[in-house]
Amino acid sequence: MKSSNSNPDHDQNKEQKETHPPGAPALSSHFIKEIIQEDLRTNKWGGRVQTRFPPEPNGYLHIGHAKSICLNFGTAAEFGGKCNLRFDDTNPSKEEVEYVDSIKEDVRWLGFDWEDRLFFASDYFEQMYEYAVQLVKQGRAFVCDLSADEITQYRGTLTEPGKESPYRNRSVEENLDLFERMRKGEFPNGARVLRAKIDMASPNLNLRDPIMYRIVHAEHHRTGNQWCIYPTYDWAHGLEDSIEGITHSICTLEFEDHRPLYDWYLDQLGVYHPRQIEFARLNLNYTVMSKRKLLRLVQEKYVSGWDDPRMPTICGFRRRGYTPESIRVFADKIGVAKRDSVVDFALLEHCLREDLNKWAPRVMGVLRPLKVIIDNYPEDSVEELEAVNNPEDPAAGMRKVPFSRELYIEQDDFREEPPKGFFRLSPGKEVRLRYAYIIKCESVVKDEKTGEVKELHCTYDSETKSGSAGADRKVKATLHWVSASHAIEAEVRLYEHLFIIPDPDDVPEGTDFTANLNPKSLEVLKSCRVEPSLADAKPKDRYQFERLGYFCVDLDSTKEKLVFNRTVTLRDEWAKMEKKQKENK
Repeated sequence: MKSSNSNPDHDQNKEQKETHPPGAPALSSHFIKEIIQEDLRTNKWGGRVQTRFPPEPNGYLHIGHAKSICLNFGTAAEFGGKCNLRFDDTNPSKEEVEYVDSIKEDVRWLGFDWEDRLFFASDYFEQMYEYAVQLVKQGRAFVCDLSADEITQYRGTLTEPGKESPYRNRSVEENLDLFERMRKGEFPNGARVLRAKIDMASPNLNLRDPIMYRIVHAEHHRTGNQWCIYPTYDWAHGLEDSIEGITHSICTLEFEDHRPLYDWYLDQLGVYHPRQIEFARLNLNYTVMSKRKLLRLVQEKYVSGWDDPRMPTICGFRRRGYTPESIRVFADKIGVAKRDSVVDFALLEHCLREDLNKWAPRVMGVLRPLKVIIDNYPEDSVEELEAVNNPEDPAAGMRKVPFSRELYIEQDDFREEPPKGFFRLSPGKEVRLRYAYIIKCESVVKDEKTGEVKELHCTYDSETKSGSAGADRKVKATLHWVSASHAIEAEVRLYEHLFIIPDPDDVPEGTDFTANLNPKSLEVLKSCRVEPSLADAKPKDRYQFERLGYFCVDLDSTKEKLVFNRTVTLRDEWAKMEKKQKENK
């Protein structure tokens, strides 16, 4: 596996130092690594480590898939192995080339490279068919005419054994003939299926004569109309792993009960047999991870698309301004376990802040502008003040910001009648302007009809310029600002959680998860002002707006209209929790 040497998302200003690049020693250990280490010690696979990431191309990848991508590609790399990218494209009615392309883009963006190992289940359709014929000849598979509902009824329950299909004991010759005719397209959808002949009394329902092939007359995105029978996932999964020489087939926990079937198929065929290992999938609060539910959000217009920055899709996180490095570190921090749990979204945001804090340029932007006029500042004067680009990175240097008589500050930074503990600007009070002077509010101008504060008249202390001898004079607050005549107008989109409660599926009877959608998950501010250094900002560029949070230039942004997404606030709840935990020890 190769680590990406460059990332277009980091072209602004300077390359970010990767916090956990693929191929580097991992930050934590887990039971899957211990299994691999033992296999290497015993030379079980001849010293090989071969994994795969096997998405179905029936939707866009979400943050849960990111955990699997990092686990499969990262673990293989750590042990000098290889990881395949393989599409399980066995359901033509739900799969599209659009999804294939998006998945490849997401894997690359996360920093991983499958090199020449891009595979599809459809690459093996002919071989899978021949394997199925082999099982039929062995008397271990049969063509069944029961309908889908009848198969379910015959299957039994967890406490009651199933009932054998009346077609279970067809002769090998009849089964071969019917299966071949199924392939030729002689029967309509649902008329017949091919089933394995295992044990209808098995306590594991997956072994009760499972379906191997079903008839689907639909055009496949790669094979067109060449096939009208398609393998089920359980039949295809193990064969794909076997054909590709996978050593460790890493799956999520819901496939644990399917492992005996995985093993049965490979054992009956007598082919190469990988080891399947299950781990707990990622569950994130305030989020849904079901592809079906995510598709509903898109189709029913609850969001603008798969890449809506409120979506838990990888492309949604990318558009919002998340970095691949932060997601990889997050995947490492949450670890790999055998028991399901729910991860706090605050941890993901913490990983992002830690990453962006190291390299994101600092700028000043005002989201809800309130005009400030400095009455004793010369009307035609403009100063170029020195501002720090990133205090965490001395090499980032300085920039110039213009200062003039008329400025904008945040509306929230002024109170005409300040509450107790409010140290920002109010009548008769002083504050420092970042990189500039101390100012004092002298008077307030209001709208005659609404009473709304329209502008503030202030004076400045010319001896208090940052960097001068008078800069040491103390005041209790420092505000960000922009020069009114130099600022660039911008649109800013403020995002919150898409759902209002941690578990979106916790709903009253008769409703579904959409009842918990957050009506305030997006707020669009149209008349924001940002400093002129952002004139050349490009889509995907990321910045810290001082005192406000981290923001990313959106894909909708143009030279004529800058559009920013708020990626994450500066408030770090996870860091606060960690600090409290340490204090309580």
